[in-house]
Amino acid sequence: MSKTNTKKQEISLPDEIVMNQIYVIREKKVMLDFNLAELYEVETRVLKQAVKRKINRFPEDFMFQLTKAEWQEVITNCDKLPDRIKFSPITPLAFTEQGVAMLSSILNSERAIFVNIQIIRVFTKLRQFLTENTEIRLEIAEIKSLLEKHTKLHVNHDKNMEVVFQYLDELADKKEEPQQKRKRIGYKEWEEENG
Repeated sequence: MSKTNTKKQEISLPDEIVMNQIYVIREKKVMLDFNLAELYEVETRVLKQAVKRKINRFPEDFMFQLTKAEWQEVITNCDKLPDRIKFSPITPLAFTEQGVAMLSSILNSERAIFVNIQIIRVFTKLRQFLTENTEIRLEIAEIKSLLEKHTKLHVNHDKNMEVVFQYLDELADKKEEPQQKRKRIGYKEWEEENG
């Protein structure tokens, strides 16, 4: 096995690890600096310094710093945060999918590249899942709408069906009544004439 393949296998991350580190903040799916630093195997301080040196590559839709209120909400909702992070006086940086992609270009390490590939794949899977979910929700909404219309029409539908069944019953009763023997119309068979 080649050295590159061995390196790729060592860096491979289960999707669940990445998914558990994606938060929704300001209606955006983001990853926080300390989680990314851990995945890249660098110190958070080093990651932040690299970002500050190339800050022009990180517009607001790529990266933003959490407010104290946002950070407090993350701490409240996530019980698995390390204590050293919870009590830090500086709020973390949040990176969107585009920001994560940009990180690999400033960290310049093999690990950063391979980890980013995994992260981007997870973001893509999430997007596909949400798209499929949205399609399913739209289909369910359409079915509900049709059912509601049917329910509104249901009263008239029931009355119409009742009239149809009543008419069928009347026809069935008439068929059962004895009918007078009618003279047959049409060709006569030979046996009937001579019989």
